[in-house]
Amino acid sequence: MNLAEFYDAYWRQADDTFDLERLDLIAKRVNAGEHVLEVDCGPGVLAQRMQAKGAHVIGTDLSGVAVERARAKGIEAQQVDVDTTALPFADGLFDTVVSNSMIEHRFFPERTLDECVRVLRPGGKFIVCLPNTAHWLCRWWLLTGRFPYVKNSPTDMLHIRFFTVHEAVKLCRARGLRVLEVDGSASLWAKEFYPAWIRSRRLRGLYTGLAHHWPSLFARDFVMLCLKENPEQSRGGGTQ
Repeated sequence: MNLAEFYDAYWRQADDTFDLERLDLIAKRVNAGEHVLEVDCGPGVLAQRMQAKGAHVIGTDLSGVAVERARAKGIEAQQVDVDTTALPFADGLFDTVVSNSMIEHRFFPERTLDECVRVLRPGGKFIVCLPNTAHWLCRWWLLTGRFPYVKNSPTDMLHIRFFTVHEAVKLCRARGLRVLEVDGSASLWAKEFYPAWIRSRRLRGLYTGLAHHWPSLFARDFVMLCLKENPEQSRGGGTQ
């Protein structure tokens, strides 16, 4: 399958409707003046929000259609397939690298992570958002012998790789990243995934709080904030 062609077709028909609550979990961890790279930026909705905070944002995406839509929003963007090509940036160039719910769409997620870390300066931030395959509903499905592919869920058919908080932390630590925070987004708009009673007005606030405090169990998506350690610090045993 040619993924670039697939996502060109996808972005031709998809609009700019995104989970803004989830995007804000990422954007609030980006500061004015930072030199930011968003890998697989899609049509630039998150990049635009980070840029509005005063960050200088560059984006890459597999899809040429997505790149053109990002450029139309004033984002400096270029087409790059990180599965097969290195990011066209020097080592340690960026203060912050962001990956928003895209690594699960990659055949080689470890390669994508390697490239994200390579272009991040020592002491810089890596912010990654991933769907949570250990969500309690997914656990229940497996316990009852099922693994249904459900739209807008961690098992969405568009996902070709699956992650839990525990495994994502291991992947980041193996690349010299210190995990500072793990936050969670309930994503209660996903009516295909959640039962109606959880999405009710009475429970929305409570469930959203549970997703923030126990993302591994209650969040549909989790956001990890990581710090790239200096090699000298890593040799000194400063990781956690």
